[in-house]
Amino acid sequence: MTDISYDCDVLVVGLGPVGAVMAALLGDLGRSVLAIEPQHEVYPLPRAAHVDHEVMRIFQALGVIDAVLPHMRVAPDYEFLASNGKPLIHFQRDGLNGTGGWPVSYNVYQPGIERAVRTRLDALDGVTVELGSRFDALVEHDDAGVVVRIDGEHGPRTVRARYLAACDGARSPVREALGIGLDDLDFDEPWLVLDAWVPDESGFPESNIQFCDPERPTSFVHMGPNRLRWEFMLRADEDPQAMLHPENLETLLKPWRAKGELNVERTAVYQFHGLIADQWRKGSVLLVGDSAHQTPPFLGQGLCSGLRDAVNLAWKLDAVLAGADQALLDSYMREREPHCRFLITKAIEMGRVVCTFDRERAAARDAEMLANPLVSGPFILPALVGAMRHGDAMAGLPFPQATDPREGRLDDVLGAGAWLLHTGQSEAVAAMPGLRVVDVRRDLPPALGTAAAKTIAATGAEAVLVRPDRYVFGSGNAAELVRAWADLVSTAKVPA
Repeated sequence: MTDISYDCDVLVVGLGPVGAVMAALLGDLGRSVLAIEPQHEVYPLPRAAHVDHEVMRIFQALGVIDAVLPHMRVAPDYEFLASNGKPLIHFQRDGLNGTGGWPVSYNVYQPGIERAVRTRLDALDGVTVELGSRFDALVEHDDAGVVVRIDGEHGPRTVRARYLAACDGARSPVREALGIGLDDLDFDEPWLVLDAWVPDESGFPESNIQFCDPERPTSFVHMGPNRLRWEFMLRADEDPQAMLHPENLETLLKPWRAKGELNVERTAVYQFHGLIADQWRKGSVLLVGDSAHQTPPFLGQGLCSGLRDAVNLAWKLDAVLAGADQALLDSYMREREPHCRFLITKAIEMGRVVCTFDRERAAARDAEMLANPLVSGPFILPALVGAMRHGDAMAGLPFPQATDPREGRLDDVLGAGAWLLHTGQSEAVAAMPGLRVVDVRRDLPPALGTAAAKTIAATGAEAVLVRPDRYVFGSGNAAELVRAWADLVSTAKVPA
């Protein structure tokens, strides 16, 4: 497919939260995007219930913070309780801030989040959204681009794009069309999910709780304001559809009715899975979010992982479209798959604490864990390994976003793109497009500059180069960092 014109730089298939963020990030970078979605409206009922500080940093970069905050709340602590009510595990969240510059966890009402991001898409000239259009077939795909048949309101047609980002969910038709298999991590558990609107939450628990009761393992989760979620594990001999009948739902809810009024908005039965796609890139097609990995809900990291995919991939697609080697796209799976596998494995470990109807097994678990209850902060993710300098202790870790009530947030002050941050000792370095060179002591407001200087000093280096996704590319000599960055993302020569 050479010497041809393309309908868009990137075709985004699926416009859930991951697809919408993917399209918005690319649109912000000036890329032409066609985003297709079979449904005409945002799905009106919640699925995800949690985002973390890294996701909040992404929303901040997109300029949608004020629009999403009304649909979320800072998450309370998260507890795993034995059947006698004593704590087995206690995750401290309330009052803690993350490296993203926001509280570590938020509980959310997903439809409100999605509407906010879609509204942002409306303001981006390069982004075209086609609702009521679905992916039908891959006609042609290789390293030069893709030809896709889509079926919309005006009938089928073909679209040519340089790249396709498959954000089309767990049952991804794009993944199926590519014949990509899934690595099954052997966790498949049926749960009944019930979401409710609650006018007065004062009678309900303040924490998010896993009730590890072998009579009926149950999750209790806050979502956005005045919305709560219950998840009930189903026994092997229970008919999932029969359990959705009103009388059975009322039996499950009976212990909770006395705590306050609740109005059921949604019920569904889900099979929780731990799955990872064998390949995330095939030619010019890339899997993003649930099409690439599926995470059990016990850490609230499914949506977070998908949005990390999007912010990792967007700047790389932009760089390749600008002339960087396509090998940069291979770093996408190399970086993101270990993160996702780590979180899926941890979520399965947490799920196995909860998921048993066996009284003897539960009693043994309780005796062991109550003797040494776990109190923990948020999980620390391993460093990325891929498109960064190897052998550098800070490379692959998020650069902390300093905040100050008067001076604001670091990312807002420095803006989009990559940053070379130094403390004034660096020799002059050659400028290059998309890289901002910042003397943190001179160019930043005092509090933000002091915080950034402390982070740089902790590396023992004179400078730190931060990628557009706010992960550290490397630390060291400023000129060497710029040369290495240029080799990665540009065809321009940087003077030695």
